[in-house]
Amino acid sequence: MTDTARSAEGTGSTPADGFDFASLHDAFTDWRGLHAFLQDVTRRAVRAMDGAQACSITMRRGGRLVTAAAESGEALRLDLLQYEAEAGPCVCSMENGEENYVPDMLQERRWGPYPAAAAAHGVRSVLATPLALNSHALGALNLYSGRPHAFRTQRDTARQLSAQAAGAVAVAERIEREAETVHDLRTAMLSRSVIDQAIGIVMARRRCTAGVALNILRRASQGRNVKLRDLCYALVSEAGDGPPSPGSFTGRASR
Repeated sequence: MTDTARSAEGTGSTPADGFDFASLHDAFTDWRGLHAFLQDVTRRAVRAMDGAQACSITMRRGGRLVTAAAESGEALRLDLLQYEAEAGPCVCSMENGEENYVPDMLQERRWGPYPAAAAAHGVRSVLATPLALNSHALGALNLYSGRPHAFRTQRDTARQLSAQAAGAVAVAERIEREAETVHDLRTAMLSRSVIDQAIGIVMARRRCTAGVALNILRRASQGRNVKLRDLCYALVSEAGDGPPSPGSFTGRASR
């Protein structure tokens, strides 16, 4: 690698191999969701990395490894070989958060049957770099080539690309967590409001205190094996639609 290339990669600008990190930053700015961004990362990686045949990004979802983005069906198939074998460069990168480079699958002795299976699919070189944040592996960027010793001089570029993708994943996960928190708070506030309304209805119908009304609602909830919130929704809805029908909640609860 030339000094110019090293300098470019060191500053995060366009490296000598043609990868444009500035345009990738623009893609992040024009956010269309995590999946779209990661798909863009895999496409750019294949175009920029010399010898790259396919690219994908592995992540963990629901306790298992899945391909979160793939530039082609071929990349997805090559990932599935590793998931099925429970071994391979990307699986290892996910497990230990370390980079795994295979110069030549025909000479590789790790990962049981995976190297032979990959070679049978025309793959000779693989580079898996972790999408890491604070030493925690969020995923793995997987590059496949039909040429032996591919990516040997481009590993710094792959690391920078993985760092960009890791940043996007971290931001997306934070947004998702915040959205879930807001949703939970709204649900809790709405539930509290509905329960308060139901207590008021029972107080008016039974001429009792708030504490007694709440106990009536709780007993009815347990007796019917339904959540207190759902019972209160039904009572408030019923009260809003008109007088209670024969055998409605207040009649049954009074027995």
